[in-house]
Amino acid sequence: MIQPPGHLRTAPLQGETTSSLICRVASRYGLEAKVLRSCWHWCNPQPKRGGGGARPDADVLLNAAGRQLLAGLCGVREDVLARALPSWGQQDARLGAKEDGVPAAAWRIGGAVVGPEAFGCRLCAARRTGTAVQVVRYAPRWDRVCVWHGRWILDADADQPREHLDVRNLPEMVGAQRRWTGVARRAVRAGAEPERVFALAHAVVARWWEQALHWERETIWPRRLHQVAGGDAGSEFEWWRIMGRDAVVFPEVVAVADALLDPGMAELVWVDSGAGRPRALPADGMFCRRLGERVGRAWLGPLAATDHGGPLIAWMGAVIRRRRGAGGPPGYADDPWWVRQEHQPVTMAGQLRVFGKEKRAPGSGTMWRAVVPPEQRARISSLIDSAEEQLVQLHGVQSGPTADVAWQLLRGLAHSAGLIEAAWKRTAVAAVNGGVPLEEVARWADMPAEVLRSMLTSGKQDDGG
Repeated sequence: MIQPPGHLRTAPLQGETTSSLICRVASRYGLEAKVLRSCWHWCNPQPKRGGGGARPDADVLLNAAGRQLLAGLCGVREDVLARALPSWGQQDARLGAKEDGVPAAAWRIGGAVVGPEAFGCRLCAARRTGTAVQVVRYAPRWDRVCVWHGRWILDADADQPREHLDVRNLPEMVGAQRRWTGVARRAVRAGAEPERVFALAHAVVARWWEQALHWERETIWPRRLHQVAGGDAGSEFEWWRIMGRDAVVFPEVVAVADALLDPGMAELVWVDSGAGRPRALPADGMFCRRLGERVGRAWLGPLAATDHGGPLIAWMGAVIRRRRGAGGPPGYADDPWWVRQEHQPVTMAGQLRVFGKEKRAPGSGTMWRAVVPPEQRARISSLIDSAEEQLVQLHGVQSGPTADVAWQLLRGLAHSAGLIEAAWKRTAVAAVNGGVPLEEVARWADMPAEVLRSMLTSGKQDDGG
């Protein structure tokens, strides 16, 4: 173990990870980070990226002696560090095994300790410290815009080299971040946790993002995406869709969160449901129409209203059940801000892992996502989700006059069958276009090869209504 060098003051940045601070202290003393880290006894190895190299989102937990040592190296009091570093007081069972007085440390993935981690703005770090060094900090997803330098700060847990996206030509990004402060206050007044309201709004808009590939009238998001890609996403379009999603949709996420907290919007849901005379939610309902207007897309209402099985319809259902008092005991099903696991968007890191795996796979036709265009995948998923929601709605109709029940069942089943058939045809065509032998796909689909060949040559696929 090396002896600690002299004492040069290194002030922490608000929200910084302890690991990030240690790296900056090492730089201050002219040392490599691994040399300074030898001042502590480490209980476990440093987490690495899949392709090698240290993970930027790995944080450090220290025992009492370890915290005292770092405070001395920084020349900063421990109470100041405790206020600035969210992981400062966190504990790890492995640290308790070391005898008193031995500075000990344990590596942990920061997202499992405190919450989401992002890179800091190097220009802001330079303004505060005099050196444009890498900084990693804990930052909620509504606080990712550097208003001083027009940067969207990226997640630190993804295996990719970029730290930020340029949003200087997108003033709506800064405006959305400033508006979020008021939305968060409204959430608190309504008895809701701002974090959960944001998570639900993000799930709703992220689902729209996936569907928007076949929205012919969508022009706002493509413009923003090309902007954050430096002017043109070009041949790396799908990679940029992963990198840019959270930045591009951020203004709509804030707008949706604001709308879902509006009592007037909840009243529209109640009216659309038939109020005292329950009915199925209509495709032209006032709530979804107004929601589309609030996100700057007057045409979006019917698309949002018919996205059965998504987080928005789930929220509407919870609002209706609460208003009718028809729910069971208090729980997740009646909590409008609960985001089901299947509705939670895949993170940028998760999407990049899948994307990279598909690109590295031998043979371009071996991985579904690598050969099937994203708009085609989105359409198949939408058809399956719609069919599922239609079938779920039929569970409660088997009571009443025989003619009425039979009419509802047959109409619902016929519509669901049409949706499933459309998804089935699109899947078969996508598989053949992706390189799977036509005869094999025809056998899996239980259809004559000639019929499948005819579908391919004609290019006709039923959209299922």
